[in-house]
Amino acid sequence: MKMTTADAIVRHLIVQRVMVEPLPGAPAVEMPLVPGVFAIFGHGNVTCLGHSLEMNRESLPVWRGQNEQGMALAGVAYAKAMRRQQFTVATSSIGPGATNMVTAAGMAMANRLPLLLIAGDAFRSRLPDPVLQQVEHFGDPTITVNDAFKPVVRYWDRISDPAQVLSSLPQAIATLRDPGDCGPAFLGLPQDVAAMAYDFPDEFFETVVHQPIRPRPDSHQRERAVEILRNAERPLIIAGGGAHYSLAEAEIADFAMRRGIPVVETVAGKSTLLADHPRYGGPIGVTGAAAANVLAAEADVVLAIGTRLEDFTTNSWTAFAPDAQFIGLNAARFDAVKHRSQPLVADAKEGLRELDARLGDWRATAAWTDRGTEMQHDLDSFIAARTAPDDVLPMSYAQIVGAVNAQANPEDYLILASGGLPGEANVNWRSLGVATFDLDYGYSCMGYEASGGWGAALARATATDGEVFVLTGDGAYMMMNSEIFSATLSGAKMTMVILDNEGFAIIERLQVNQGGASYNNMLRDCTGDTGVRVDYAAHAASMGAHATNVSTPDELSAALLDARTRAETCVIVVKARESDWTESGAFWQVGVPEVSQREGVVAARARLDEGLKAQRRGV
Repeated sequence: MKMTTADAIVRHLIVQRVMVEPLPGAPAVEMPLVPGVFAIFGHGNVTCLGHSLEMNRESLPVWRGQNEQGMALAGVAYAKAMRRQQFTVATSSIGPGATNMVTAAGMAMANRLPLLLIAGDAFRSRLPDPVLQQVEHFGDPTITVNDAFKPVVRYWDRISDPAQVLSSLPQAIATLRDPGDCGPAFLGLPQDVAAMAYDFPDEFFETVVHQPIRPRPDSHQRERAVEILRNAERPLIIAGGGAHYSLAEAEIADFAMRRGIPVVETVAGKSTLLADHPRYGGPIGVTGAAAANVLAAEADVVLAIGTRLEDFTTNSWTAFAPDAQFIGLNAARFDAVKHRSQPLVADAKEGLRELDARLGDWRATAAWTDRGTEMQHDLDSFIAARTAPDDVLPMSYAQIVGAVNAQANPEDYLILASGGLPGEANVNWRSLGVATFDLDYGYSCMGYEASGGWGAALARATATDGEVFVLTGDGAYMMMNSEIFSATLSGAKMTMVILDNEGFAIIERLQVNQGGASYNNMLRDCTGDTGVRVDYAAHAASMGAHATNVSTPDELSAALLDARTRAETCVIVVKARESDWTESGAFWQVGVPEVSQREGVVAARARLDEGLKAQRRGV
């Protein structure tokens, strides 16, 4: 079939289908592998790719974003909400439209999430060079700004001939679906190449129904892991994001229950277990709970399932006993071998099933299982105390999180990212439904909140009647809020709660706690502060949201109940305390000056050096 390069890309994407489990435990149904495209058109993509998308609008929906970064972040959130079973496309013109998407690519890369990025590019022929928005490199004319994507994608290609689509696009799709190598893929599409016609083979447009990919473990790796577990007395499971992407939550919950093993969760793995599960040990790490960190410190074997073991999980590798052994059950070999772990390179569900089948009647000691129960009770009491109203206004972050949690049901979905909320929600939010919590702390991308809420709302529109709750601080809101308008424009419903403490308060906390002076984080500390403040409710209302201000717990609860009855996106603004944080007691390594004229900085450096003595060495 003779068609343009751009049209071939669109039509090949349309015929890709996939068997999707829409909800945990539900029968798999055939759905589009690519359910839609997030697009902002410009001269680099509107006349060819945009034309093809318009011609195929019934088969491949297009959602218009307001900012290329925001729409690409929405695509990341869509993939997370669908647990990597589907992915979307984000397309931009050349120049600033393309580089705006680099941040979103970095977030997808850090979090192992699929997103296909297609950006316009300069002419292959170079005859009209330099074209509008082209950045020229005097010594290398092959470089364009699209080369900036190379460090933040798993797959990168520039299509310089129509025939290359036949090999490159399937490779990109394979990367996006690979359990171990999943991440964003990028295609640069020069304007003349996008317009070129080519005789594409009919087979390229035949329907393909993709099945879940579940690699099984190597038998030698499995037997070594079984041996380590059989000798464990105080085993601990860390559930990471891979637990969700494998849809292994039920297997982990059952395995932990029968084997008497406490389960702690990473930020990406939160809501693997429900908060009332008897083996739930809480969130581990710097933004975690003291109870979970106690279990980590006492464990002799750690079964790390689907986690990349970032520093906020490992407390900069001070969380565990020096002689603790690790088993890395992970689809990604790179993650499975970290810190001298015994690798078990496999799908989380299949790997755990094979471990379970080989363990016989082994289980953890009764004393250790009881220790897990004790820590769970400590965690429950801690959360109850942190979230309880205290008749002091403004409310604390923990109290606001608790108030939203109290209005939530098992079908609701929570999305948040940066600032003070990760520590507050990770600890104080009690998961009511499996895979209902999306906190970006792999990239901690300020601005993900509104964008991610839009993407999650689109993904969950047909799967559940639950609400998509978005929690964001005032600082992150100001970073990127335009996708509130995208949500109202597309009819996607989310309920956003803005916690206003007038600044980047969590960074001010770090600044002061490490001996520095408060500076340039809180609005009151900014050079030339005029006292002007943003009316967030009025701002959100101007983008089509139903917006309201609240100040008390009762007003917040009433606003949340009202929001559930509305069809449109709702924004609730609540003043929050500047400094009232949930403490984990965990160590975190940050750069503190070795010398300083401030006594506080010198003291902070001494604390850092002391903490580093417990750091586990590894690669």
